Amino acid sequence: MNSRMPGLAKAYLLGSTARALSPQETREFQSADGVLWLHLDYSDPGVARWVRTESGVTAVVAEALLAPETRPRSLVLGDGMLVILRGVNLNPGADPEDMVSVRIWISGNRIISSGLRKLLSIDDLCGEIEQGTGPASQGEFLVRLGELMADRIGDVVNDVDDVVDSLESELLTSEHQELRYALSSVRRQIVALRRYLAPQRDALARLVTERSPLIDDLVRMQLRELTDRMTRFIEDLDEARDRASVTHEELLNRLAELTSRRMYLLTMVAAVFMPLSFVTGLLGINVGGIPGASNSRGFLIVIGLLAVISAAQWIYFRWRKWF
Repeated sequence: MNSRMPGLAKAYLLGSTARALSPQETREFQSADGVLWLHLDYSDPGVARWVRTESGVTAVVAEALLAPETRPRSLVLGDGMLVILRGVNLNPGADPEDMVSVRIWISGNRIISSGLRKLLSIDDLCGEIEQGTGPASQGEFLVRLGELMADRIGDVVNDVDDVVDSLESELLTSEHQELRYALSSVRRQIVALRRYLAPQRDALARLVTERSPLIDDLVRMQLRELTDRMTRFIEDLDEARDRASVTHEELLNRLAELTSRRMYLLTMVAAVFMPLSFVTGLLGINVGGIPGASNSRGFLIVIGLLAVISAAQWIYFRWRKWF
């Protein structure tokens, strides 16, 4: 190993004697010692130089490990395997749908992973290794990391489903404006999650069919189960998206119906007062010859006339079933 490795966040030895390695032990690692896992924080400016010039990986692998924006994918290159996965972002103050990527290169007896932001599934895996229950081989490492990421993804998908259930039940009681905001938010979350889960499922499915010495029959079966879990998550998200769309359409229909009722009421009010306004306006013009201007009972006569007009309108509207 090189005497200096910038950006080294974690170093572990996998196998029957799995444990964390000190910087000195990492530098002195030999192939016969077992499987070495190095996790790099590529926010360190020295990581790019080390990966490109001193890690021993090819240029294609180096660029994949250092790419700022990635989508989940998998690729077998000779005896090595490149896998890029994404897990939900459960860091404080972050949105779960803002998924965190981890890039993994597995070759021989060495695993190199890199990431920019903290991924709790990585911490979970480190905890298992330190407790002696972690993976013992490269294939088991990949499967276990995928399972830990899937567990947290499943929790978020269940939360999304619960939110949609709540919005459906609140449709009749919540303020319409607040419900619209909540529906828009959950639909955006579903789209963001599905954006990465679908290619992640495809990446895992591709590994199932790959022929690599790193993937034995047991690992292949576990990857198949992991792929099925990802498929179920996507199906659950699709169902939640459809239910949210139906709820949104129902909300829009209710808003349209409410608006229609209000406009209808205003139209009826305008229809009632339109002839009354015409009569009062006509009698209010400032010219000579206005009927009843000199009659002491003129006001009462006008009021009676307006009442008769209003009653006639009411009877007509009821006859036409407009009320």
